[in-house]
Amino acid sequence: MDKFIYLDHAATTQTKPEVVDAMLPYFTEFYGNPSSVYKFSNKGKEAILNARTTIANSLNTEVTNIYFTAGGSEADNWALKATAEAYSAKGKHIITSKIEHHAILHTCEWLEKQGYEITYIDVDENGILKLDQLEKAIRPDTILVSVMFANNEIGTIQPIKEIGELCKKNGVLFHTDAVQAYGQLPIDVEALHIDMLSASGHKLNGPKGIGFLYIRKGVKIRSFVHGGAQERSRRAGTENLPGIVGFGKAVEIAFETMEARAKHETELRDYVMDKVLAKIPYTRVNGHKTNRLPNNINFSFQFIEGESLLIMLDMAGICGSSGSACTSGSLDPSHVLLAIGLPHEIAHGSLRLTLGEENTKEEMDYVIDQLKRIVERLRSMSPLYEDYIKKQSK
Repeated sequence: MDKFIYLDHAATTQTKPEVVDAMLPYFTEFYGNPSSVYKFSNKGKEAILNARTTIANSLNTEVTNIYFTAGGSEADNWALKATAEAYSAKGKHIITSKIEHHAILHTCEWLEKQGYEITYIDVDENGILKLDQLEKAIRPDTILVSVMFANNEIGTIQPIKEIGELCKKNGVLFHTDAVQAYGQLPIDVEALHIDMLSASGHKLNGPKGIGFLYIRKGVKIRSFVHGGAQERSRRAGTENLPGIVGFGKAVEIAFETMEARAKHETELRDYVMDKVLAKIPYTRVNGHKTNRLPNNINFSFQFIEGESLLIMLDMAGICGSSGSACTSGSLDPSHVLLAIGLPHEIAHGSLRLTLGEENTKEEMDYVIDQLKRIVERLRSMSPLYEDYIKKQSK
């Protein structure tokens, strides 16, 4: 059998068998529309409540603050667009960071065309938001700050509590895109002063096509999808019953296993980073060395192209990526790597490997060996590398 090592868990994860088993009855046996009034629909209503309760408990919030969506991108769009509409009388100024997911950045670009002003805060060389710059950027007409919990490309975890405190002190709503962090890190929305939070099922071994937006009680944002009274009249459309059930089960498993999973993934992460840096010269780790997601590794290799590296890794049976799955077809260097100060030529040689609980040390040894072999081969074909070595030898 051909070797297969999956190291792109930030793009998506395998749906756990237990999750699939939990979902199946809601396709064929308990398929009633949860919004119907007859008894047959009660099983669906109960299942949705159970999933909503599981998710609410994981965030230390009330059940009524969880609203199901079709995924993280919809939740991000809802948080930004609906806040902009609902609070436009107070102001039209929104703050975000330069390293957000495109679900946030492209929504902000759209809002700018509608007359809103967006301030994009810088990050340092590790990808950590500059808090002093954020504090100075908040104005009387600022209505929202949106900063991701942890970056999807370089894994850096943001100072969410400090951001939340700043927003609370200034009477500004705080939204965080927690799509990569939810299920990987403990999150208490009360302790962190988070007003809205986005998450997605398929990032934590749940099904695709389901997510949620946490909205703190008292936040007066309106419906995003119109046409029905579902989700307490805030998000129309027949509920994705199997997806919601699967999401709830995935969350249950993720939070039960979080501590052991994080320990395992952190050990593998650090092992790979240390070995690659020791064995492959002219390599750097992108993002904070320790203040990062347990499963995230991001390298830049000088004198090579990331696309060629990915193709050759694929030929060796290894699945990785050069950045966000949403921009995998783009030839432009990562906006995240440019924001942390990397020049274009180094940003182009990036590789993101994101681990899962099933990955092993033996697999990592194979990956390290293949990386060394492939990088050496690509550099041997690079005139830039040849010129650099000649200059170094003089």
